Amino acid sequence: MSSEDTAKPNAERTHCWRGRGIAFTPLEITDAELLHRWRSDPVAAHETGVWPGSLYELTERIERQLDDNSRDDFLVLLPDGTPVGLIALYDQQLAEGTAEAYLMLAREHRGRGHAVAALDALTDLAFGELPMHRIEAFTHTDNAASLTVLAAAGFASEGVRRSSCFHRGRRYDNAVLSLLRAEWEALDRPRSWEL
Repeated sequence: MSSEDTAKPNAERTHCWRGRGIAFTPLEITDAELLHRWRSDPVAAHETGVWPGSLYELTERIERQLDDNSRDDFLVLLPDGTPVGLIALYDQQLAEGTAEAYLMLAREHRGRGHAVAALDALTDLAFGELPMHRIEAFTHTDNAASLTVLAAAGFASEGVRRSSCFHRGRRYDNAVLSLLRAEWEALDRPRSWEL
């Protein structure tokens, strides 16, 4: 693993929310280079279906999104401050009580339980602090890792959006999953504020 692959710990970041072994800190414009490196990973680009684009474009997008009241974007941090991923609750429709979850982990931090911990913390935020009733998530139907993480966080499969994503010269189906407030309430696990 090269030194560029590992993000430097930043224990000075404000932790605005916590989960099992992770914390959230608000996304900042200065995080653009780190996110650009994560998004440039071929596995992440394939799984998210998003071409990484330029650093300039990503920086401009982050700056616009910081003013968007319908989304909350966070870096996921380990206890020592090491950033391991990005998680977001976006397209928040407070009147309807709906939003969409997004998660991307750095390559070197996948498969260690951070994804489930981050999704658990995000849903605790959505249902425990915000008036959400339904959180949706979408991923390629062949993305077994993401489907496993979503199921472990309590998300239920609803169906498939056929041929809804074009990436690397071919069409992909997207799985549609969701977690409802009543399902979250029934989960037998500690909530973020109990940790």
